[in-house]
This record gives sequence, structure tokens and C-alpha cells, in this order.
Amino acid sequence: MRSTDTWPVRLGAEAAGTAILVFAVAGAAIFNASFDSGTGDLNGGFVAVALALGFSVLIGSYAFGRFSGGHFNPAVTVGAAIAGRFDWRRVAGYVAAQIIGGIVGASAIWLIAAGAPDGFAASAQKSGFASTGWGPLSPGGFDLASAFIVEVLATAILVTVVLCVNDRAHGGIAIGLTLTLVAIVAIPVSNGSFNPARSIATAVYGGPVALEQLWMSVVAPLLGAFIAGAVAAGVARSRRRIRRTENAPVPPSAAVIG
Repeated sequence: MRSTDTWPVRLGAEAAGTAILVFAVAGAAIFNASFDSGTGDLNGGFVAVALALGFSVLIGSYAFGRFSGGHFNPAVTVGAAIAGRFDWRRVAGYVAAQIIGGIVGASAIWLIAAGAPDGFAASAQKSGFASTGWGPLSPGGFDLASAFIVEVLATAILVTVVLCVNDRAHGGIAIGLTLTLVAIVAIPVSNGSFNPARSIATAVYGGPVALEQLWMSVVAPLLGAFIAGAVAAGVARSRRRIRRTENAPVPPSAAVIG
């Protein structure tokens, strides 16, 4: 086994990639999308956050994907395990590393915000610290049903693309662009997570409302991952049955009839 395949290296890669993801997304949302309350077009808005999400996964995939596979998201890990593409025995370790990495990334944003002018950090926390949710945490004020549905669908799309990408050299591009696409749709509705580790990390600093609504940002992505993983597993089983049928010897009676 090569040194790059050791368990600590895998976990470290997952933690580092998730830390970069949360740092980029929460940083873009807190420092850029809300900069100067948007006056004078001095911020990038939702598009900047969506691009930060896509770029962070693209960068993390190329930097750390060769060590751990570049999940950076418990939903991706669980979806891959359900599809039979990842060992269930490794799931708990990956998820723990992702959550720890996410909290590190969010903590870095908190430390930076603490050095801003008076009231900035408190305002960021009051608004949920870029946490996902519904009602007061939804940029568009959408309700629970809308936020839940968009998180399920966005995660299902993401995990499906991850499971369908076969080209490691360009997989990061496809996944990064997919995240950008679904984020542009979902951010106004739920603040766009599709990632329980990212949701947990920002909720730690997001105040009581973020913590109360955290369940949705964990359950919905995992449900989306289950749907995508189950469909992928079903397709794989069907393909195996077709191969066995095609490779099966032709019975003598069938040869005569034919």
C-alpha cells in the first residue's frame, strides 16, 4: 500500500477539502454577498457564493481527490456507499473528518469576522452565519417544504453526477459546475447546502435558529443521497443481469427453435 493510501492521509484529505469548501462558501456569503449591504454594487450576490462553492470543490478535487476520492460531503459518501461504490466501514471516519474540517473552515471565518468593525460579527451570527434553513434563514423567505424539496433535489442531482463521472481527470470540473448550477437555484430558497458537514459547521456559529433548523439541512441531503445511490445501485444490478444473460450459453432447444 502506498503512503498516499493510508487511512490518516485519507481522513486528512477529506478534512482539508471540506475546510476549504466551508471557508469559501461561508466567506463569500458573509464577506462578499452582504458587503456594505449591497450599496453601489459592491458585492457579488448569490452568484459569487455559487461560484465559490463550485470552485472550492473543483480545487479540492484536484488537490486532495487522489488521496481520498474527494467527497468533502457526507451526502456524497453515503450516496456512494448505497450505490456500492464505497465501503460502508469507511463511512463513519469520512463523515467525522468532513464535519471536523467544516468546523475548522467556519471557525476561520468567525475569527476573521471578529476583527471587523463593531457589530459585524454579531450581525453575521444574528443572520444565521450563512446557515441553511427556511423562514428567517431563507434569503427569499421560503417555507420548510420549499427548502426541504430543493435540498433533496439538489443533492440527488449532485450525487448522481458524482456517481456517473468516470473520467478522474475532468470529474472535478463536472462536479464543480454541477454544484454551481444547483446552488444558483437553491441559495434563494434554502441558502444552498446539499452538504450536512457544511450545514453543521455554519450552524455552530449561527445561533439558536440555525441550530433548531439544522435537522432539515442534514435529513434532506441524506434523503437526496439515498435516492441517487439507490437508483445507481438498481441500474448497476440491472446491467449485471443483462451481462449474465448475454453471456449465458444458448440452450439446445433455443438453438433449434432459432
